[in-house]
Amino acid sequence: MPHPVDCRAIENGANALAEGFLFAVAAALILGDTYRTSRAQSKRRDTVDDKLDELAESVSSLRAAVERLERAQEELHGQRERYDDLARIVERVVEIGLRGGWAEFEDTPLRVPRVDLVSPSVRMKAAKVLDESRSSTDGKSDPEADRPVSSSSAKLS
Repeated sequence: MPHPVDCRAIENGANALAEGFLFAVAAALILGDTYRTSRAQSKRRDTVDDKLDELAESVSSLRAAVERLERAQEELHGQRERYDDLARIVERVVEIGLRGGWAEFEDTPLRVPRVDLVSPSVRMKAAKVLDESRSSTDGKSDPEADRPVSSSSAKLS
């Protein structure tokens, strides 16, 4: 039979090995779980970063689209102003032509046709500007020829 000191030493050694083994397994489990968790968090961060990048690209493309639309709106506004000016000029030319006798409606109950290409407010504003520019350039103007004609007074006698 082995000596009691040797039995006790063997028992203590076996306990130490068992505890060491259990400690190593526990440490390996803890390290493995930590690694797995950090990888999951890393993947989640990568996903969030990718989505943030996509959103940033989307925002920048939307800003560019808004800027393009603003430029197009400014161009349309300028074109609208040019159209209003041209429509006013055409209307004035037609009016002057009808007054000058381009169209003869004498001895008939027909009215002289009135072309309304410009709204009355734009027409009045344009007439004011025209009157101011004429009065400042020559000082003498024919008030009958310069006054805007309303649709009710667009008749030939």
